[in-house]
Amino acid sequence: MEQKFAAAWAANRAKAETLGIKMRPVNEAEAVKTAKRALSGNRLSDGFNQLLAKNSLSLSLEALVIDKRFTALFTDEECNEALMRLLEVGYRF
Repeated sequence: MEQKFAAAWAANRAKAETLGIKMRPVNEAEAVKTAKRALSGNRLSDGFNQLLAKNSLSLSLEALVIDKRFTALFTDEECNEALMRLLEVGYRF
């Protein structure tokens, strides 16, 4: 499941790049660990505000974390943090 998460995140970053949004690459082997670290801090994930401006938050790390395919990789707190970040900016599911 971790490999599928890493692949999905890489695909989302590639799609974001087609919108002109540059996000840092993530080592596939460290993808879940990197995502957990991003959710534990107070700052938004890489590219979040740019994705918001382009109405493309579905490509964000936060949206990926709450995707039912991947929630088992994260704690309830991490999923809740991702969800709250999205809800705070009016994300529609």
